[in-house]
Amino acid sequence: MSRIKIGVFGFGQTGKLVVNEFIKDERFNLVWVVRKGKSDIHKYASRLLGYEKDCGEIFSIEEITGDFFKEKQVDVIIDFSDSSGVQYYKGAADAGIRIISAVSKYESEDQKLLYSLADKVAVLHSPNITLGINILLVASQIIQKIAPHADIEIVEEHFKGKREVSGTARKIANVLGLDEQERVNSIRVGGIVGHHEVIFGMPYQTIRLTHDSISRAAFGQGAIFAAIFLRDQPKGIYSMENIVAEMFSKHRPVY
Repeated sequence: MSRIKIGVFGFGQTGKLVVNEFIKDERFNLVWVVRKGKSDIHKYASRLLGYEKDCGEIFSIEEITGDFFKEKQVDVIIDFSDSSGVQYYKGAADAGIRIISAVSKYESEDQKLLYSLADKVAVLHSPNITLGINILLVASQIIQKIAPHADIEIVEEHFKGKREVSGTARKIANVLGLDEQERVNSIRVGGIVGHHEVIFGMPYQTIRLTHDSISRAAFGQGAIFAAIFLRDQPKGIYSMENIVAEMFSKHRPVY
C-alpha cells in the first residue's frame, strides 16, 4: 500500500511533536506543514527536528491561497493550530482531501462550516484525539449504563498556565449527561501535561477511570490512528469516540 500523504496545520509546541510522530512512521509521507508567521518558511520540518532528510516543507498561512491544495496534493490534512484554520478547509475539501481537526473549540459558525464540508469529504473532529482519552469516554459510558445510580465526579489536572476548564473534561461531562459546572473539578499545578479522572461512587466503594498524557506526542499517535482510519472512508462526519465505540462493538482492537 502506498504511503499516506499528510499535510499539517500547526507547528507550535504540540504541532512539532505531532509532526515528529509522522516523520518517524514509514506509513506516511509528510508533504507540508503550515504555520502562522514567516519563521522558517520553505525550510523542512524534518531538518528543524534533527532529521537528515527533507520532508514537511513549511509554508506560512498567508501562502494558502488559490490552488495550494491542488498543487500540494495530500490525502489527509490534520489541524493542530486554532479555529482560524477552518477558513482554509473548503479548498482542501474541493480538492478531495480528507480533514482531521483536533482544534479544541470552535465558534458556532466555524463549527457549522467544518461540518458542512462532510457533504464533500470525510471529516473527523475530536478536540482530544488521543486514543486513551477516547477509550476512557467509551468505558465511562459503559460503566454508567451498568451502574446508573452511581455518583459521578470528573477531575481534570493541567499545567499551571492553563486557565480555562479542560475541553476534554467538558466533553466527558456532556456524554455522561452531567452538569459541567457542578461535576468538573479543576486542578492547576506544576507542569502536568494532562490528567483526567472519572470517579464512580457507590456504597462503600469507588471505581476510578484515569488517563494521563505523559507527552503531547500522544496526540500524534492519535492523529496517526485517525489518518489511517479516515483514508478510505466515504464522506461524512466522524469522531474518535464513535470510531472506538464502533470497533469495540465489533470486537476489533483499537491498539
